[in-house]
Amino acid sequence: MRFIKKLDIYIIKEFLLLFAGTFFICLFIFVMQFLWMWMNNLIGKGLTIDLLAKFFWYSSLTVIPRSVPLAVLLASLISFGNLGEHFELLSMKSAGIPLIRILAPLIIVAALISGASFVFQNKVSPYAVRELSRLAWSMKQKSPELEIPEGVFYSEIPGYNLYVEHKDRETGMLYGVMIYTNTGSYNDTQIVLSDSARLQSTADKMHLKLTLWGGERFRNMDANQGTMLRANVPYMRESFVKEEDIIPFDGNFNLMDADLFSHNAQTKNLGEIEHAIDSLDHKADSARHMIYANILQWYMRKALPVGTKDSLAIVQQAQEMPPFDSLYLAMSDDQRIKAWRGARSRAESMQAECEFRALETGDRNLNIRKHRIEWYKKFTMSLACLLFFFIGAPLGAIIRKGGLGVPVVVSVIIFIFYYIVNQAGENNAKVDAWTIESGTWLSSAVLLGIGIFLTHKANSDSVVFNIEGYKNFFMKLLGLRPSRKLDRKEVIINDPDYATLPQRLNEMSEFCIAYRRTKHLRRIPNYFNLFFRPGQDKRIAQLRDQLEDIIEELHNSRDNVLIMYINEYPIINPSAHTRPFNNKRLNMIFGIIFPLGLLVYMRIWRYRLRLRLDLQNIQRINNLIIARLNKTQHYDITS
Repeated sequence: MRFIKKLDIYIIKEFLLLFAGTFFICLFIFVMQFLWMWMNNLIGKGLTIDLLAKFFWYSSLTVIPRSVPLAVLLASLISFGNLGEHFELLSMKSAGIPLIRILAPLIIVAALISGASFVFQNKVSPYAVRELSRLAWSMKQKSPELEIPEGVFYSEIPGYNLYVEHKDRETGMLYGVMIYTNTGSYNDTQIVLSDSARLQSTADKMHLKLTLWGGERFRNMDANQGTMLRANVPYMRESFVKEEDIIPFDGNFNLMDADLFSHNAQTKNLGEIEHAIDSLDHKADSARHMIYANILQWYMRKALPVGTKDSLAIVQQAQEMPPFDSLYLAMSDDQRIKAWRGARSRAESMQAECEFRALETGDRNLNIRKHRIEWYKKFTMSLACLLFFFIGAPLGAIIRKGGLGVPVVVSVIIFIFYYIVNQAGENNAKVDAWTIESGTWLSSAVLLGIGIFLTHKANSDSVVFNIEGYKNFFMKLLGLRPSRKLDRKEVIINDPDYATLPQRLNEMSEFCIAYRRTKHLRRIPNYFNLFFRPGQDKRIAQLRDQLEDIIEELHNSRDNVLIMYINEYPIINPSAHTRPFNNKRLNMIFGIIFPLGLLVYMRIWRYRLRLRLDLQNIQRINNLIIARLNKTQHYDITS
């Protein structure tokens, strides 16, 4: 017996053709999104074709891990949508082939795609990210005059900090310019204010020419470092109409060193990430021990010898000191005040030291979490290919719509939902609000649950997307009722008994009047009776049965007016105004849980008011039908 059937080959062929097409479409979309973000860094830089080709190539490689899961989802959804739309899937099931057996060859293909995606992310993607980062930052350093933004400080030029209020992109003129220069020490800082300026590269691309118009320059005149703490520092103020400065800056394209991006976790494979995590953990542990020893030494500074760093020795020394209360009581008032001031000063210094250490350790811990997230991400992104298949294939079998219409819309919605969940989990893991495992595996867990649900529904031929079923559910939840839609019958065998109808309708109207008078439907119902005394309104149930019998009888009428009248009769639920549920225990639970019980209680009161209006409508329609019967002269209905 052949292991691979012709049917398997047909299904695999259809899927792979669609996967190839959707993969390049998704890849093109993600590459265009990435290029749009870097468009300002590429235009007008004078970059050569080979550099642009490298940039496009590496950017394409970096977005492949995101393109493959979406391509799998879209291809599986379209392929099984086509099979369902052309009744090929129905034919396979009619031949006794279960859905799991139909999915079996594609499950193997999806698993192979997931494995290939994992190998790509571990081998190729880190290299592509590193090379793309080198190209991107090298391009950003070329022609910096094109990069100066509006309204923020620009510090990419060494020794200069530029602020531009407005920039004319056509002429390159800068307006409202503020420049901080710090080419040497702190005392060499200069501040330049200018009405307008222009920044251009020289012909040899080795310098920048800064031309300023209408401004002032402020320069520190004291070369002594100690003058920083003085209130009055002499400075020089210089006004100018036009001034030109030459800034050393290599504007040629120089590819940056790859070691500058070694801290980025995305540029490492699994082995390098594990090695980096071990190194970072070791440094973090050493820093924690040092901080702990420093804190103890701060508290015991006077009691410890200089150079003591061992935390155990510090604790032992602290235990050997005399009690604090006895030392404090032995002091004079002046000594106590001096001690309090010294303690406050040391506490403030220690607070500043702890805040600084917190920033340092926070950055180090953030870097560790980024590496761990990237380690798990290589598994979750590849696993997403397989999970998306178990979502797309059953969903296509349920929807039974092929082509690029409905499947594309559904795929985009699912992928956006997955992206939001994935980003939320990763962001919470980065800020240490969640654990790394829960944050990175959250999206996979959600996809797994959806895939199991859809596969089960598709395998059992359950109608998940039955709009009529959801419509009825929400109408019942909101207390809405459908209207009657009875048409005139083409063939009538038995005519209605027009002779007895007026009497039966009058009796029904009298019952409605008597029920409204005795039940007082406008009043608030008894809360205890509503939830804890089960019962059914048999009188309304009897009225409902009589009403349906009359409607069924009048439906055999040849009079279009009578057909119109019976369509106006309300649909009565005999238990809607008496109790919320048919289950006695469920009623008691909702009655005990007061907030939920109160909502249900108000709903029941609304149903009582609606029943009162229904009784009035029944009485009104009965009168209209009786008047119509009297008008037709001895009930001879011929119209």
